[in-house]
Amino acid sequence: MTFASGDRVRVENVGEDGLPLIRYGFVSGQNHSGGPVAVLLDGDLRPAVFANDDVRPVTITNVELLLNGSDLVDDPALRRGLLALWQAEIDNAGLAVDRIDALDSGCPESSAWPLAQVSSCDGRYVVCAERNDDNELVRVRAVPAP
Repeated sequence: MTFASGDRVRVENVGEDGLPLIRYGFVSGQNHSGGPVAVLLDGDLRPAVFANDDVRPVTITNVELLLNGSDLVDDPALRRGLLALWQAEIDNAGLAVDRIDALDSGCPESSAWPLAQVSSCDGRYVVCAERNDDNELVRVRAVPAP
């Protein structure tokens, strides 16, 4: 993928502790298709260089949380708190959301619990919480509204 100077991006790689690390920043200068990308990460004064595969454009559908503990979706009070965590991540990513309407759904639609309906400048979305296949992790993300 080719990025232009100033593009808002999400850098996904592994930290020194071996855990997934997600950071946000802006592309610093032009890059060649498939080549390394210089990114000025939020809070840093100098750009860092990342493999092209570690850099993604920031969109409302690729900002997601992966959290440990299936109780986060089983307990209604904890499930409501997931929406606030997702909102904080959206703010951290630098995205604007026009409207958030929380949903109070006691049971999941398919394998995902709908948390809110969201309007952003480019469309309508539903923020959902879902368990992964082994029920250990909970993923919170926005998907296009039907």
